[in-house]
Amino acid sequence: MAAAPGPDADGDRRSAADAVGVAVLGACAGWSLITAAAHDGRPEGVLLAVLAVAAGYAAGRIGGAVAPVGAPVAAALAGVALTLAVPRLAPGPQIGAPLGHAGATAAVLTLAAGAACCAAWGTSRPAVRFALRLLALGIAVLAGFLGSTTGCVTCVAVLLCSLAAGRIPHRGTALAVLASVAALVTGLTWSVAARAVPSGPGGAVRERLTPHRVDLWQDAWRLLAEEPALGAGPGRFGELSATSAHSLLSDGRPHSAALQQAAEQGIVGVVLLAAAFGWVLYALWRGPRPTPVTLTAGAALTALAVIAALGNALSFTAVSVGAGLLAGTATARPLPSHPVSRTPEESHPRNAGHAPA
Repeated sequence: MAAAPGPDADGDRRSAADAVGVAVLGACAGWSLITAAAHDGRPEGVLLAVLAVAAGYAAGRIGGAVAPVGAPVAAALAGVALTLAVPRLAPGPQIGAPLGHAGATAAVLTLAAGAACCAAWGTSRPAVRFALRLLALGIAVLAGFLGSTTGCVTCVAVLLCSLAAGRIPHRGTALAVLASVAALVTGLTWSVAARAVPSGPGGAVRERLTPHRVDLWQDAWRLLAEEPALGAGPGRFGELSATSAHSLLSDGRPHSAALQQAAEQGIVGVVLLAAAFGWVLYALWRGPRPTPVTLTAGAALTALAVIAALGNALSFTAVSVGAGLLAGTATARPLPSHPVSRTPEESHPRNAGHAPA
């Protein structure tokens, strides 16, 4: 039987994950400045997003260590309160159908449901665990009540994934599957943007996604083809996109995180965005929390990645902070005064001495 990893080994794993995170976020910020300087872009939005993720992650690590159950519960309730109190989630002109702010609402509620499910796995009291799962279900119902079909679906998906996570002893394979889901959806958006989908199915996809959104994606693809290395510069999509320029009310974004990175920061920007998501999954894989907690957080963040691939969710600071907060909470090591709840599979003697897999 393998020997149990000591505190030094655990600390080394966490330090490695933290070092990767610092390097990736620093590279994202640095590359935005380079591309902005090359094309007179505006990197403030990217820098704010990086700062929001870093701040949320740090707050999550602290809160998860001090209150491993209370912190995610507070985050879940804060997400619900924010959605109800600030329905638009951003100041300024609001986009109407078919784009709108629905993606941000779905993202915030999905993260809130994920936080509630993480808190449920963090407690050893069955009644409290059941109540927290009811909270997650209530968040899904709220999403439907607010007209966010996407949010309702993703919240239910996160809840179901969380319930299944208790029967998965090895987190590595499950996290790889989640990464594949995000990559598959992102690949679909790129196929649509590149007109690589056959005309028959392509027409159906275009109508489902709305022609306006698809036209924005195709403009982003054109900008990438013109400047594959550096992109057009951060914040310049709105002025270079014909579809955006001819829209009566536009937010100047292509409504796809990957395509926005591609259009404004080139291939390197896309690689850095993928690296940021990969770092989060890596931190969850190496994290000290029980497997159900890490997989629940991974499912919620993957759902966010899917929403962001099809909309402008990452353009809202609240979403970036929430993503960092959930990731930080799920990778925090609770203080010794807070015992960690474990599943029967993890508590079994034959599994007690193994590091997360």
